[in-house]
Amino acid sequence: MSSTNTDALNRDEVYDILSNGRRRFVIYLLRERGEPIPLNDLSDRVAAWENDLPVEELTDQQVKRVYVSLYQTHIPKLEESGIVEYDADSGLVSLTSNVSSLDAYMPEEERREIPWQAIYLGLAIVGLVVYGVATMASGTIAQPTLNLIGLLVFVSFAAAVTAQYLYERSRG
Repeated sequence: MSSTNTDALNRDEVYDILSNGRRRFVIYLLRERGEPIPLNDLSDRVAAWENDLPVEELTDQQVKRVYVSLYQTHIPKLEESGIVEYDADSGLVSLTSNVSSLDAYMPEEERREIPWQAIYLGLAIVGLVVYGVATMASGTIAQPTLNLIGLLVFVSFAAAVTAQYLYERSRG
């Protein structure tokens, strides 16, 4: 590995690394696999992704173009930045622990957002129905019970707002 490798990459270095789709896809593939991948296999997968074809339908030229690009440009750049290691003897490319320095800049495709609007809408509908039914039956339900139902609806909204605040704050 190059002596320019550092544990912490600055923002410009990260943007430079992530500015190329092939490099982003290589990082994605290595993360997905969770183990070293031969450069030949990486070339096949990147070429298939770029050409929107199954690996079996790629031409030799399509794969060779990607292989040369990865071998001469992208893998050395990722290795110099400390993101991957390339073993020339085995042909294996693997991620290093420095890949975590890219996390803040890469989208989390699997992230699922909490549907806060749906939660609030659900609380509003349930609260309205319960309070409406209780109000219509006010002849059989005492006023303190109606007050308690109203208080429970209010507390439910307060709990949801607090949960959303804490969730958003924990995400940074």
